[in-house]
Amino acid sequence: MKKRMEKQIREYTAIFEKNELGGFTVTVPSLHGLVTQGDNLENAYAMAKEAIECYLEGLLPREIPEENTFGSFKVAVAV
Repeated sequence: MKKRMEKQIREYTAIFEKNELGGFTVTVPSLHGLVTQGDNLENAYAMAKEAIECYLEGLLPREIPEENTFGSFKVAVAV
């Protein structure tokens, strides 16, 4: 009987920013260079999920970055 490999669930912080076209641009700081976009928030989320999956599939297990190792916070800067 063949053993079934279970897919490991990983969680990464994604940053959604409203863009000039009215949609959302998404970056994932823990996954260098990963950028995607969507026409609306729901579409951007789906695109981010697919982009993360594709990014991780291209890595060897030892190359997969830790989840949510990027610490971020939002600060208003007055100028």
